[in-house]
Amino acid sequence: MVYESLPRTVRILLLGEPSVGKTSLILSLVTEEFTDHVPPKAEEITIPADVTPEQVPTNIVDVCVAEQSLEQIGEEIEKAHVICIIFSVDRQETLSKIASYWLPFVRDNCPNDYRKPVILVGNKIDLIDYSVIDNIWDIAEEYPEVDRCIECSAKTLTNVSEMFYNAQKAVLHPICPIYSIEEQELTEKCKKALTRIFKICDLDGDGLLDDYEVTIFQRKCFDTPLQLQVLDEVKSVIAQNIAGGIENDCITVKGFIFLHCLFIQRGRNETTWTVLRKFGYDESLELTHTYLYANIKVPVGCTSELSYKGQQFLTQLFEKYDRDKDGMLNPTELKNVFSYCPRIPWHNLRYTVPTNEKGYLTLQGWMCRWTLMTLMDLQNTSAYLAYLGFNFLENETQKAAIHITREKKVDIAKKQSSRNVYQCHVIGPRSCGKTSICRSFLGIAHKKIKPHAHERGDSNLTENCCINTVLVYGQEKYLVLKEIPITRVSDPLQPHEVNCDVACLVYDVAATRSFEYIARIYIKYFAESHIPVLIVGTKGDALIARQEYMLQPEVFCNKYQLLAPQFFNIKENKHDVFIKLATMAAFPQFQAAWILFSKHRHLKHFASMTGENSSWWKAGIGVAAATVMGFLIIKIFSFQRR
Repeated sequence: MVYESLPRTVRILLLGEPSVGKTSLILSLVTEEFTDHVPPKAEEITIPADVTPEQVPTNIVDVCVAEQSLEQIGEEIEKAHVICIIFSVDRQETLSKIASYWLPFVRDNCPNDYRKPVILVGNKIDLIDYSVIDNIWDIAEEYPEVDRCIECSAKTLTNVSEMFYNAQKAVLHPICPIYSIEEQELTEKCKKALTRIFKICDLDGDGLLDDYEVTIFQRKCFDTPLQLQVLDEVKSVIAQNIAGGIENDCITVKGFIFLHCLFIQRGRNETTWTVLRKFGYDESLELTHTYLYANIKVPVGCTSELSYKGQQFLTQLFEKYDRDKDGMLNPTELKNVFSYCPRIPWHNLRYTVPTNEKGYLTLQGWMCRWTLMTLMDLQNTSAYLAYLGFNFLENETQKAAIHITREKKVDIAKKQSSRNVYQCHVIGPRSCGKTSICRSFLGIAHKKIKPHAHERGDSNLTENCCINTVLVYGQEKYLVLKEIPITRVSDPLQPHEVNCDVACLVYDVAATRSFEYIARIYIKYFAESHIPVLIVGTKGDALIARQEYMLQPEVFCNKYQLLAPQFFNIKENKHDVFIKLATMAAFPQFQAAWILFSKHRHLKHFASMTGENSSWWKAGIGVAAATVMGFLIIKIFSFQRR
């Protein structure tokens, strides 16, 4: 069944046989008194929002079969949001016509299989002393769009306002998406949505809602505290009506779902809908686009990172699902994290972020993967933060979880990057060792390096990327290595393959034509740019071959004032290269200083990999010294050029 989105106004249409009291009900509502002299048809009436219980403007439309054609009535049905079919309780034939004529007629005029909610209204109960509700349930079972049945009297004003209020509720809080009248239980989509809500509110992840968690849920959904006495009464009702609904004096997911079923059965649809909408659901029980995708704009030259709030939320989420408290998420725990999401968003974690020997996510690896997705695929980060409950728990949109960095040109002007996440593009000819460098960054042993296929669930934006943390001046930074795939040496690089915070140009020291490729790449794409470049020679344990190029690597680097070529041997798996790359990204305009520091082996004071014990005051001294030396070197070079 198809459902409409929530309307800004509610349009109520009254149908039924002549003389059942349609017009009298409208006039009794408006004038709050009954009159024996009524026109054949009331004019359309608009009730302002401030006088309706749901604070929504309401239009009430009357129909007169004698004055209007079937085509005109059909058009009114199409425009209406809810239909009240009126019958007279003292005339059986008016009730019979509901099932034999009016309900099929309404269905025929509802487009695209969209069944509008219907209220069956038995008018003139002042003429009888018994109820006819039991005679209506058979009709309701045959027609699921029948939301509810009401008995009223336009003459005595009994239930007149309630009738129109329930018509509003049928539109604003429809029963069909959340409850099956035939089966007398919640729909599967509603159960799934409530299960997600339960898991989000289960702050400690023990599968139970304790009093504190229920109180938080109550306050955030309804903006009112829950009295302990009321809570005890609620738990008592659950315990008496469903086995397994209460455990250790806490509410289970089974009890939580039963409670909402009870609300609906007692006519309190609005309670369940308030909860569902608080967690982003629309009338089809799908999470809305605006809920999933926050309006976050990343200006040209800026990047997106996790804010402190975002990091804090994700850290707490990791700890919640690390049930065995071993500091890592095994496959079962990781599956539980995303159990109420469309799918697990990542695969091939072993080749993307730091993990343990079994490939399980550590907290460091968990934060690295979220950081990478935030940098490369912000829309996906926004959606998964919403799935996992950031909006509800933090009471803010996902914008609060994201930090937009300043423009790159500002960093260049200030000669220092304000970013916490640096992008490094690893570029080189095929088989030069690019993949080995990236895997080594994650601590993967040489013998374990093997190609892997791209799996469903991974974003193409993060393909060929790996990420780890590096300490720069004692501050933890993230370094992303993105391997740029090269099919043919003649293939030009695209702008998105060039633009980065630091470039790592890789060549094979044992292959005589390997350096020529990266030399040409540097001259063509990087020589005139502000992007720092580090040239790395792989297979450093092999016999170094003379390169068939006009300049040997050392001479080339000296000519273009680059740091001398760094030799990399994956078997040794030293992290000096990654330290240099991260620090060059942090200070993009200190190439001259890098040359001096490298020659005098002082680079280890510039930055260190995560885990090295260095105090903050030493880092501060290092920063000050490096800055002074940098300016001195720049002046020296400027003097030599005069």
